[in-house]
Amino acid sequence: MAPGLREATAADLATWDARAVDGPGGSVWQSRAWGEHAARVGWRVRHLAFDDGLPLLVLHRPWALVPGGSAYLPRGPVPAGEPAARTAERLAAAADHLATAGIDVVASDAEVPVETGYAALLAAAGFRPIDEIHPSRHRMTVRLAGVDGPIGEADAWGGIAKTTRQRIGSARRRGLVVRRFDGRLGGGDDAARDDGHVATAPTAVREIAAAAALGPFHALLVETGARRGFTIGARDGSVAWWLAAMRAGHLVYLEVRDVPPRWTSGAPDGALLGGAIFFRHGDRLTYGHSGDRQELRAEHPGVVHLILWEAMRIALAEGRAELDLGGVDVAGAREIPAAGDPMRGLYEFKEAFGGRWLDLAGAHERVARPRRYAAGRATSAAARLARGLRRG
Repeated sequence: MAPGLREATAADLATWDARAVDGPGGSVWQSRAWGEHAARVGWRVRHLAFDDGLPLLVLHRPWALVPGGSAYLPRGPVPAGEPAARTAERLAAAADHLATAGIDVVASDAEVPVETGYAALLAAAGFRPIDEIHPSRHRMTVRLAGVDGPIGEADAWGGIAKTTRQRIGSARRRGLVVRRFDGRLGGGDDAARDDGHVATAPTAVREIAAAAALGPFHALLVETGARRGFTIGARDGSVAWWLAAMRAGHLVYLEVRDVPPRWTSGAPDGALLGGAIFFRHGDRLTYGHSGDRQELRAEHPGVVHLILWEAMRIALAEGRAELDLGGVDVAGAREIPAAGDPMRGLYEFKEAFGGRWLDLAGAHERVARPRRYAAGRATSAAARLARGLRRG
């Protein structure tokens, strides 16, 4: 029986993140915090719920000059630990529901392994593959649980390549400390529990200290993106989203500087050597953006290796089944980078942590009204061009 959809109630919203983010197959991109951020940057947001209560965040925009519009279900519907056929049924039901509300095209990039046959199920329901919106064609995964339950820290350490372990050990011996900003933690006792290798921002200054730290991290990402070929959103919007996700407990920011931390509400001490953000969702801790100071690698080798190891320790301590290292491809690529490929080094870096390639079904869309869809895309593109010319 096809699942039904309705507008979310106050009760649905009260438990939204527990199912959309923290539940099986959950995603931070289906969170209330992401919906609020999307609304701030111009999306119209709808909170729907299936008849069994599973939430669905919908972002949509009207076309310029013509009726109708487009909708995007970021990472939705979440797989929820169900068979791929059930997730496909949910997506088809969502597309039907939104079509009756005047939406002409629905795009989705739920993270479902390709081996499940999900893409074929979507094709049978009238969907077609499209270019990725968020990276969604594969991920590098480190399994942190086996048939007998979670593995221990010693086993995780043993699964890391020897040269990578040596880099981590060297960074520790030089006294580098990872600073942790985490909405789920606070107080100085966290540093003691981590044997002096991690210093956690105290609750009293965490919000202001995190904002002061994330601004330089954004600048570092801009530099890193110029080298690696990716772009990052504007500083104020990015920092606002990261802080909101941290506040909700979905995000951990880890960084390394060249001096020990003194937690204040002002600018952080020392030079930023490297940093990375990680998202909690489902049974995963997901590696998001990261960057380091390329010109300081010879003086401070192993900074990002140290950060990633401490993230693995966090995932282990929280009993998570996977450290999701994200992808290594560029737009349009689907295969493991070959020797000589610009992304080969990133692939080998993640492989050295025990990462294994997992193919995903990727992004798909279904068009309900082809003519209005074509007209809407054309008029909206023309409107964007006109706005750009006026600003210029």
